[in-house]
Amino acid sequence: MAEMIYEKKAYAKINLGLDVLRRREDGYHELRMIMQTVGIYDTVTFEKTDKRGEITLRTDNHLLPTDEHNLMVKAAKKMWECYDLPGGLSMTLKKKIPMAAGLAGGSSDAACVIKGISEIYGLGLSTEELCKTGVTIGADVPYCIVGGTCLAEGIGEKLTLIGESLAGTATVIIKPDFDVSTKYVYENLHADTLSYHPDIDAQMKAVGEGDLKGCVSLMGNVLERVSVTKYPEIDEIKEELKQLGAMGAMMSGSGPSVFGIFADRITAEKAAAKLAERRKTAAVFATEWISREDIAKG
Repeated sequence: MAEMIYEKKAYAKINLGLDVLRRREDGYHELRMIMQTVGIYDTVTFEKTDKRGEITLRTDNHLLPTDEHNLMVKAAKKMWECYDLPGGLSMTLKKKIPMAAGLAGGSSDAACVIKGISEIYGLGLSTEELCKTGVTIGADVPYCIVGGTCLAEGIGEKLTLIGESLAGTATVIIKPDFDVSTKYVYENLHADTLSYHPDIDAQMKAVGEGDLKGCVSLMGNVLERVSVTKYPEIDEIKEELKQLGAMGAMMSGSGPSVFGIFADRITAEKAAAKLAERRKTAAVFATEWISREDIAKG
């Protein structure tokens, strides 16, 4: 008989700054990014089961695979392989983070599974150990394990914590009704021809000092060059957010989600309501930046 364990939240992220330094010989790209957790989350419910090594997944989103093509299942099987755990596990996913959106929904779900299994089975794994497993599942998984405000380097797995005095910053995120292939974006980036690189060091300093205006003024994402060329609507959404009061707006990750940073929650909520009315087929969220402490409480 299955035994109910508990629920955990898997939070989305945005990139406050994203630079690509070069294409590596192994085909991956060398990155420098400032990552920020936001208050949109999926919910994962865990249940222990009796059948040894059996991992099952149910979800309310029929578009998601529930077999080994799903990062959650891969993560759970990796934990069983590494730690020879007893019995099996049944997982249920309530999906709220839009798919293929540049918000790390799949990576966050996988990170949630790795942390959840460590807690459920009392493994006592350190953050470093959790991240070592996470990077075998996906480059963004280690960040999603750590969360909050971080500098991410390498392929995204080398993390440096940044001060979080800007936690609670009001943000509107809109995912338009089309998807962008991450593979397509990186294949068409041509990193050696980039003439613009955001000042990640200066932005990291601004964030660490709690300088929101400075952070916003330094936002930049080199992947926009590719995504906006194919999908000009991304630029249109950025301008719309600014017209509705955003201090600044940028595409997150490889897109197509766009976020706007606002000085206060009331203005952000009004902007989100107007965007939802105008763009009825898009997913629109009024949310805020979440700290590592907030994540731990959840």
